[in-house]
Parts: sequence; C-alpha cells; structure tokens
Amino acid sequence: MLYINNNGVILTNDAPTIHAGNRGHVYGDGVFESIRIMNGVPLNIDNHIRRLLEGAKAIKIRPASYFTPEFFKEKIMELTQKSEITEGGRCRISLDRVTGGAYKPESNEATFFIEVYPYETNNFELNSKGLEVDQYTDIKKQKNFLSNFKTKSGLIYVMAAINATERKLDDVLIQNDRGGILESSSCNIFVVSNGVLYTPGLEEGCLAGTMRMQIINLAIANGIKVYECNILPQNLLAADEIFFTNAIRGVNWVSGYRTKRYFNNMSRKFVALLNDSWENQFNESPTL
Repeated sequence: MLYINNNGVILTNDAPTIHAGNRGHVYGDGVFESIRIMNGVPLNIDNHIRRLLEGAKAIKIRPASYFTPEFFKEKIMELTQKSEITEGGRCRISLDRVTGGAYKPESNEATFFIEVYPYETNNFELNSKGLEVDQYTDIKKQKNFLSNFKTKSGLIYVMAAINATERKLDDVLIQNDRGGILESSSCNIFVVSNGVLYTPGLEEGCLAGTMRMQIINLAIANGIKVYECNILPQNLLAADEIFFTNAIRGVNWVSGYRTKRYFNNMSRKFVALLNDSWENQFNESPTL
C-alpha cells in the first residue's frame, strides 16, 4: 500500500485524495518538484526545496515559514517508511495556492501535497538503448520570469511528449522563440563537442533543473569544461554526444538526432560520477 500526505493528513493513494476546488487541479495554480529516492531517502533535498520555494514566490504563493528542507525530508521519509519503500523510489511535492476564488484568489497561502512511489533501481543507470530525438516545432517556449521553474502550467511538455509518441520518437526538443534548443519534454540537455560540455543558459529560458546543476558541478569538480550558452539545431549536428538529465532518471544518452549518430562516453562517465557522489554521501551520513 502506498500513501500520500495532503497538507498534513496521511491517506492511502488508492482513493480520492485532493479536495474539490484545489487550485492546482482547477487552474494549474502551483509549483512542484520531482525527487529521486535512494535507500528510502530523498536525494538533493536542499536544492529541490530551494527551487520549490523560489517558484512559489515567483507566482506569489506564500509558503509557511516551517516549509524547510528538514520539514519536507521528514514528511517524505514518513511516507517512504509507511509505504515500505526502503530502496529506490521517487517523490513528487506540490505547493498549491489554497482553495478559494476564481482566477482572482481569495488568499495566497500555500498547501502541500506529497506522493511517493517505488522505483525499479536503487542507483542511477545509463539507458542501454540510446534515445532517438528530433525537434518539436508546434509550440515555442516563451521566455519569462517563470521559465526556470516547475509550475503546473505544463501543457507544452505534455504536447511535446505526445508529439514524440506520434512520430515514434523517444523524445523531442523544445525551442525558444529565437530557435534555440532549450530542453526535451522532460529533461535538460547537454551537448558534448571535443570533450567540452555545452548546455542552454538559464537566460535562454530552460528549466533550472536540479540534476542539470549537479552535472555542471560534477564537471567542474572533475576538470571538464562546461559552458552555458545558446544551442542551435546546427550545433547538434556537429556534436560528438548528446545526453539528457533529470532528477529521477539521472543521465540518458541520445543515440540519434535525424541522421546524426552519437557516442555515450561522457554520459557513461557522469552516471558513474553521480553514483559515486551519492554513495560517498550515504557512507558519510547514513541519514543523509
């Protein structure tokens, strides 16, 4: 049996768990984070909660003062233990504006919702089969002050994922209104050329992914040059390697973009670095 926490009330997830009028459900009026769990413990919780709270502030939701990384870590582990998730898992935390009002809210206070699920592995693994990708051109992602956050206004990602399925692709690449490649339907993107990493800068409008930042930090710590810059479609055709990152899957390598084929040497290296990083942290602190 799996459990959720609806603003402090723990319920089983096999029955209705949100209230009528929930603004996240009705208007997409909220922000969320997806968090990987290993050994029953949420990873990178400080950075996830920092981005969650910054996103809430950006859409003028007022979280409670006790919404700290420690608070949410305790609530997540309460659910993983109750749900008997002792190894790999994933978690989603939502902050929604409290119920009330139509487009004009009655209040800007926040409610939280936490759900946990088991995950098939207890470490990061590189996909055995590379991803086949292409551009998504139906909708451009507009750059604004919300572009870097995980808000619940996610239709562009839904439509991109549907487009990939219809075209029998593994994923598609979302662009900004200047034609720059930003991300895929669910991941940040890194391009490798001559041993150097390139990834879209936050000022281009991509999501400020927590795994994106972790890969950048690992690259710097291991002497790998990394640049945040505008990436155009022609840069993909000149690249040696492309890989995607997100908090749940870690690193996924891309084997093909149109007629171009890619290696996975750098992506394989980062999977090993990620696992070493978290293993070291678990060894230093059993409670992370």
